[in-house]
Amino acid sequence: MKVAYVRVSTVEQNEARQVEALEKHDIEKWYIEKVSGKDTNRPKLKEMLEFVREGDTIYIHDFSRLARSTKDLLEIVEQLGAKKVNLVSNKENLDSSTPTGKLMLTMIAAINEFERQNLLERQAEGIAIAKKEGRFKGGQVKRIDEDRFNAAYEQYQMRKINKKEMAELLEISRPTLDKLLKDKGLI
Repeated sequence: MKVAYVRVSTVEQNEARQVEALEKHDIEKWYIEKVSGKDTNRPKLKEMLEFVREGDTIYIHDFSRLARSTKDLLEIVEQLGAKKVNLVSNKENLDSSTPTGKLMLTMIAAINEFERQNLLERQAEGIAIAKKEGRFKGGQVKRIDEDRFNAAYEQYQMRKINKKEMAELLEISRPTLDKLLKDKGLI
């Protein structure tokens, strides 16, 4: 199926330019939203990512309509790759189903990974200096009431809630929940 994703940042903006540019692809399903692209927490984006199946192709006018950060873009592309869904961008003239398109996305991912490794290296160097100077406190462990945890875990075991909902109940992040479950030998 040919699917289009169109996004403008505000209700005052008009999506007609993007729609017109994508019409040449004979789109079968349109996802249009007027919301900021600062993160991936967008209803139509989420709906589209849930909807697409193996062999589908998503058409966008340009990468900035799909994601504002390289990190978000790569996460979306990775999701699509896992589902075997292709991505075509008009402006960048990129089609992930072609060898050149795959190469370009791989290069973008490699640059992002390089930047991430450099950031982690600088962070580790900064922590080492702070430790040496006695200024490093480290991550603070969040204390969770055992009864509250057990009640939430029981709901999770009975499939009444998922991990995201369990984390919300306990007022912790998903990574913190995963660490907690691992520390308790539950995963």
